[in-house]
Amino acid sequence: MIRPGALTLRLLTLSALLFSSGCTVYQSIGKSVGAFLHPVSGPDFVHIPNDQWDRKNALLYFYRTHSQWAADEIESPSVYIDDKHYFNIRNDSYTWLEVSPGERHIAMRRPLLGLEGLNSFSLSLIADATLTVEPGRIYYLRYNELSEPDQPHPDLDPEHPLAQGDLQLVTRSYAMRADQIVSTRFLNSDLLAPNHAATSIVEINEDMDYERRLVLLEEERELEIERLKDEGKYQSTSWFWPFGGGPTVPLETDRKIEQLEQDYARLELERERRRAAEEGDGWWIF
Repeated sequence: MIRPGALTLRLLTLSALLFSSGCTVYQSIGKSVGAFLHPVSGPDFVHIPNDQWDRKNALLYFYRTHSQWAADEIESPSVYIDDKHYFNIRNDSYTWLEVSPGERHIAMRRPLLGLEGLNSFSLSLIADATLTVEPGRIYYLRYNELSEPDQPHPDLDPEHPLAQGDLQLVTRSYAMRADQIVSTRFLNSDLLAPNHAATSIVEINEDMDYERRLVLLEEERELEIERLKDEGKYQSTSWFWPFGGGPTVPLETDRKIEQLEQDYARLELERERRRAAEEGDGWWIF
């Protein structure tokens, strides 16, 4: 039998080895405290004002209603968007994230002393789903281990991961019931349970979308080159002259990559202009 102190030491030693190994380690050490040790004390639920988020983006609300199970938790589950940790959701709480339109990957993991998984392995994977969000829309995601919503979301296929299980997408009318999100309190970020929610993560989403799209196009480019070789539209290099060679026709994927890079460059320029405008909004007395 392993003593609790020995188990803690082994897990901490394992985490140190994993962090130095170059692997993808999923963890929320120092952030996973549960409601039993740290009850949520933020203000009652209220929608954020419309002027505090850009209607070109989408808004995700996450909430967890009260249950004795959740109130007795020592550690609370982690929420990830596009493989990045943002918060651990405790009993009787809600929070929100402004996200970029498109496909957003949502995952929830249950930690053990803050450790949650390594690469594709998870100690306890609660939810793993992709949700396509549209500009200007608000989405409500309900987490509850003991009960499911009594009505499915009409926009989701019944087999969709967010139409079943502990984390589900619910309609606004369902979320506005007296015993749902309106009964919860805001998930503050503090020293005992820091989090990175209640903010816009649009730029992070856009950067990750660009990197993901670029990787896919590079893979597509390799396949296009192989196809051109089979069609006799590729000139190999000579053994005595290693320069030159390549496709004899323009690559469609090169055009797509160039367009992607131009779009991203325009996006970065627009960000710089927006920041400059925001910094210029103030006034100086000297």
